[in-house]
Amino acid sequence: QVQVVESGGGLVQAGGSLRLSCAASGNIFRINGMDWYRQAPGKQRELVAAITSGGSTNYADSVKGRFTISRDNAKNTVYLQMNSLKPEDTAVYYCNALVVLTTLSEYSYWGQGTQVTVSS
Repeated sequence: QVQVVESGGGLVQAGGSLRLSCAASGNIFRINGMDWYRQAPGKQRELVAAITSGGSTNYADSVKGRFTISRDNAKNTVYLQMNSLKPEDTAVYYCNALVVLTTLSEYSYWGQGTQVTVSS
């Protein structure tokens, strides 16, 4: 079994910064993609940033130039550095990991989410 746990959310003023972390643990052979999503009240969950095992990244247009995704493959951990935060960034942020288990089967795992609130 695999667990995915996010941390680092909180309350910050507009213009401030936060760093989210997401660590995966369990019967992991390899982790392919690791992504950050967010869901604001009354809205659909949306992809914020994605990173492949090789380090290629992709960002939503709304966060380009402000957010940076990175990962530490040795620690099975992905990070999201969020700068110049805006009130519209307020949401629950979720981590998703595409995990290859020791059985060589591949599954998608979600974390429980971490709240980010940006005050104006």
